[in-house]
Amino acid sequence: MAARNQRREVRTFKPFEGEPGLGDVVIIGAGLAGLFTALKLAPLPVTVIAAAPLGEGASSMWAQGGIAAAVGEGDSTAKHAADTIEAGGGIVDPDVARVVADEGPDRIRDLLSYGVPFDRDLEGHYVLSKEAAHSEKRVVRVSGDRAGAAIMQALIAAVRRTPSIRVLEGYEADDLIAENGRLKGLRLIRSRNLGSGSYVFVPAAAVVLATGGVGALFALTTNPSYAKGEALAMAARAGAVIADPEFVQFHPTAINAGIDPAPLATEALRGEGATLVNSHGERFMLAVDPRGELAPRDVVARAVYNELSAGRGVFLDCRTAIGAHFEKEFPTVWKHCRSAGIDPTTDLIPVAPAEHYHMGGIATDLRGRTSLAGLWAVGEVASTGLHGANRLASNSLLEAVVLGARAAADIRDFLPHDSVGHFVHPRRIPASRAAGADKRGEALARLRAIMTAHVGVQRSAKGLKQALIALRDLDAATADDTVLSNMILTARLITLAALMRKESRGGHYRTDYPVSDPAFAHRTFITIDDLNAAEQKLHVANSISATA
Repeated sequence: MAARNQRREVRTFKPFEGEPGLGDVVIIGAGLAGLFTALKLAPLPVTVIAAAPLGEGASSMWAQGGIAAAVGEGDSTAKHAADTIEAGGGIVDPDVARVVADEGPDRIRDLLSYGVPFDRDLEGHYVLSKEAAHSEKRVVRVSGDRAGAAIMQALIAAVRRTPSIRVLEGYEADDLIAENGRLKGLRLIRSRNLGSGSYVFVPAAAVVLATGGVGALFALTTNPSYAKGEALAMAARAGAVIADPEFVQFHPTAINAGIDPAPLATEALRGEGATLVNSHGERFMLAVDPRGELAPRDVVARAVYNELSAGRGVFLDCRTAIGAHFEKEFPTVWKHCRSAGIDPTTDLIPVAPAEHYHMGGIATDLRGRTSLAGLWAVGEVASTGLHGANRLASNSLLEAVVLGARAAADIRDFLPHDSVGHFVHPRRIPASRAAGADKRGEALARLRAIMTAHVGVQRSAKGLKQALIALRDLDAATADDTVLSNMILTARLITLAALMRKESRGGHYRTDYPVSDPAFAHRTFITIDDLNAAEQKLHVANSISATA
């Protein structure tokens, strides 16, 4: 059932031929990747589509640890690239790792120029943290654990004062419109009118997808509710290649207090000496990995998952290592804990693995180009080959700014002249979509349950096949709701790729194939045609089995 293009290497997509289409450069998504790309495109006219008011609904806003870059004494971009390759489970593209590490320090300087107040000591040096699988202290922070919020606030202010950037808040992408292998524009709908039947078509000279991850597909996630994975599905439907969708990173220390989305207990806590203990008070990580709590995230997440599966609670103990300094050094986590009735200076913090980051996404090259002419992707929605099977901590924000700058430069070359966009008048969509939206809550809960049970921290062929069948049935039952159909398509792509990869590697762990297989030491590339063909085979095989 292997995808026909699974072994294909995607490094550089061909230059576009002919004149670009009419319209603005349109960026879908207003997190770090989207806003940074928009700023780098100035003064080219840019329209940024934001589902929520700027600063809300973006995973970047919630990032606590910081942004990794080799800016400290004794560190080097070569070391950073080596750590990235080591953490990625053997399938990181080394060229991508080197480029991102090399350009990281320059992008930190860009962020400084936009007003990001990175922590510095009295001599002006960056205050750096060491996180899991890094060989050096290289995570640049703001006020301990406020990096994401501080970076976003600075970029939002910069965007607001840039006249060439138009922001449309309260709109969501509904579909990508492509003709003859080239993207022509996109269809938008107001967030408040989802299901109302009213949308807007936007012609575009270039579209940049910067919509974030897939957290809303899982029952426990640290992502905002807007991280539904819809853009990945829309790109796949339009013909784009999808890369490495099976690799989903589960953060091992989401605060387990019944909150959705789950607040994050940043990895920097463990970097400062916090330990993981079970309900018997046993520190269990050293028996799993000599690096203990600073082992790669997939190792820690599975260890926590196994403790919970055995009926033992898992807690983060910050009392000795951080203690009275907690509120000052980690104000965001402190606030989350206090809102859940936890005092981390005296109490253990209950934690559990939660979907945190998608290493897979729309396949792009080092310029952010996808396989579909006119479409670029940056940030978590893209798959560049940087993260491989397991993202190195705090490399996500770095990738967002490095590839955002590179995509902007490529678009500038593609569009050497200014282009002017416009909006056509809203028109109605079929009433069936409006009817479908009314049933979304129940179907969404079912989708999240399927993904968590069968495509979560640990997987097996039996569970993945059950998931594919269940997802296909759910899609048939909710076909009149394009939001759900897109979410389900992304879930199906993740599930099929996980079924095809008959091994364990990085964030992908198979209980029936618990070790890595050298035969699978390559990336996955898959299209919607591959998915449909594989599901048809599975459907036929299941029908034969049922009648035997």
